[in-house]
Amino acid sequence: MTPDILRAVLAARTAGRAIVLATRLADGFQLILPESDAQQAVLDAAAIALSRDESTAVELGGQAWFMQVYAPPYRLIVVGAVHIAQALVPLAAALGYAVTVVDPRRSFNSPERFPGVVRAGAWPDEAMDELKPDARTAVVTLTHDPKLDDPALDRALRSPAFFIGSLGSRRTHAQRLERLGALGHSPATLARVRGPVGLAIGAVSAAEIALSIVAEVVAVRRGAAIAAR
Repeated sequence: MTPDILRAVLAARTAGRAIVLATRLADGFQLILPESDAQQAVLDAAAIALSRDESTAVELGGQAWFMQVYAPPYRLIVVGAVHIAQALVPLAAALGYAVTVVDPRRSFNSPERFPGVVRAGAWPDEAMDELKPDARTAVVTLTHDPKLDDPALDRALRSPAFFIGSLGSRRTHAQRLERLGALGHSPATLARVRGPVGLAIGAVSAAEIALSIVAEVVAVRRGAAIAAR
């Protein structure tokens, strides 16, 4: 690894950018992708490695390459320090997500209820502006309170977050979409909000609902087919 390549890897880590260090095994030639010019086959292989979050060896045009993924962990921003969040947070953390719980209500968003968890006590729109959801971020709102959920969803819809979901009944969700539409979001943009969030597994308890939510997040991240409700 040359000094320039090392500096580029360290800079990407500092900035929280996901990159691939592509190494041609025959001669050790290296590229930082997707930031460097390269043949489309190499770029495509790097994109696949990033999407799977998995380093891998590939053969391209008769040449062996190794795609080394350098990426920050996927993030989950949970808006609402409610009982379901208490079940959802450890599930997501066990899957490798860096979780942040957003809720300005101190009695809910306390270290006793969420030990060892990153907590943001600002109003959701301010917290989202600070957290800056990116393409490796999922956002889930759980409060049922438009004063808390709507500002977070508004910011999430203006971001490249790969997953946006909100808890609530179908009627509640329809009303939610009307309010977000009034904020200027198009029907195509509003379609990004998954609601009611969670796979249809007949969940009843807080733990089961949390399981259905994290399962849907994983399914979307992995590109799995999800049956229509």
